[in-house]
Amino acid sequence: MTVSERWKMYHKIQSLKEMGLNVSQIARKLDICRNTVYVYLNATPEDFERLNQSSQTRRKKLDKYKKEITNWLKEYPDLSAAQVLDWLLEKHSVSNVCEGTVRNYVNFLRKEHDIPKLIFKRQYEAVEDPPMGQQAQVDFGETKLLDPSGQSVRLYFLAFVLAHSRYKYVEWLARPFTTRDLIQAHENAFEYYGGMPKEIVYDQDHLVLVSENHGDLILTKEFAQYKDKRRFKIYMCRKQDPQTKGRIENVIGFVKKNFVRNRIFNHIDKLNEECRAWLERTGNGKMHNTTKKIPAQVFSEERRHLVVHPVVKTHF
Repeated sequence: MTVSERWKMYHKIQSLKEMGLNVSQIARKLDICRNTVYVYLNATPEDFERLNQSSQTRRKKLDKYKKEITNWLKEYPDLSAAQVLDWLLEKHSVSNVCEGTVRNYVNFLRKEHDIPKLIFKRQYEAVEDPPMGQQAQVDFGETKLLDPSGQSVRLYFLAFVLAHSRYKYVEWLARPFTTRDLIQAHENAFEYYGGMPKEIVYDQDHLVLVSENHGDLILTKEFAQYKDKRRFKIYMCRKQDPQTKGRIENVIGFVKKNFVRNRIFNHIDKLNEECRAWLERTGNGKMHNTTKKIPAQVFSEERRHLVVHPVVKTHF
């Protein structure tokens, strides 16, 4: 951030303070760290001028990772600041660094090394939330990763998201899913959640649906048997329909852009292990852009609204 940009931020913060906003509200509105807000709020114009002067020579918090981050950006120009933060958490367990700090540092490095920033269009997501425990959305994704030898490997994943809390579960396979894989993944997801929702929203996938005739769903034999045993409701939506499955569409994109992009594939078990860790620290552990809440915190309440049934055997 340049000196002029810092002064603009200083005046914005002071103005929002005069309007009666507290530190957390200012941080959310300006998308910056609360620590930054505290520093700007407590500084007089004279103090802030001295702070600006000292910042020109002061060592930045992320300078110890400067070479590594620069190499990441050069090798993978499409890296987002959020993904850089996730990699720092994964590889170095960094602490006391917020996304705003990383974003500013990444922008600084992009300017210094002339690495253009790529902008991705955000997907639509419906605003109104169903009640806690009411609904989950499920969809498939696939992608390609390079293995250590540089060979491209096609990989497949299934993602779940609880529609209220946005709490996610993801499972990977090195081959296309079968109906039995789909059923087993449901059981794994219900175990991960500690229960199941009352309704699940699906795309019109051949593993779930044989056909739809004027609203009458004809499910595959195996999945119909499983649904009857688990006793959850099914809602089948049209393909590419953001109004009915916008949340899971965003999860699929988030997995690809934040977890998958530029990752090296070693083994499917390792990938599932890495993805579970990513869910804990980022997928479910970071504030959601739409709700402005942390999914894991909301889920701590929603899990009490899930239906708990004994485990169902997946062989029929």
